[in-house]
Amino acid sequence: MSDTPSPQEALIYLMVVTSAADRDMTDAELGSIGRLVRTLPVFDGFDEEHIIQTAKKCQRLLQTENGPERVLDLVRDAIPSDLYDTAYAVAVDVVAADLYVEPEEMRMLQIVRRRLKLEPIVAAAIERAARARHRSL
Repeated sequence: MSDTPSPQEALIYLMVVTSAADRDMTDAELGSIGRLVRTLPVFDGFDEEHIIQTAKKCQRLLQTENGPERVLDLVRDAIPSDLYDTAYAVAVDVVAADLYVEPEEMRMLQIVRRRLKLEPIVAAAIERAARARHRSL
């Protein structure tokens, strides 16, 4: 695996950095990452066996100086701009997985929105759809 992540690895990095924003990656969030990688078309052809390895590489980067900024730069540069809404959607889905959004996670989503230059209405629609998908009876 090179230093520059593939677009699929970058999406995993984004899910990890968003989940780790509150310093606690819950089982629900980790499960959500695995489920998204296994089911979303954007991950077609990605070897599931590399999820943990990719997440660990991201975690190591996060622990370096300016780690979160470096990871977000890698993500922005590795993901084609026409997939920025998809990238934001997977980040939101991971945050919503444990049914509670910590203030740090909300702040990270705000940073991601700005970094990916998402229009506010697009971000709001993605967030609303995630809330709808993650509701329970």
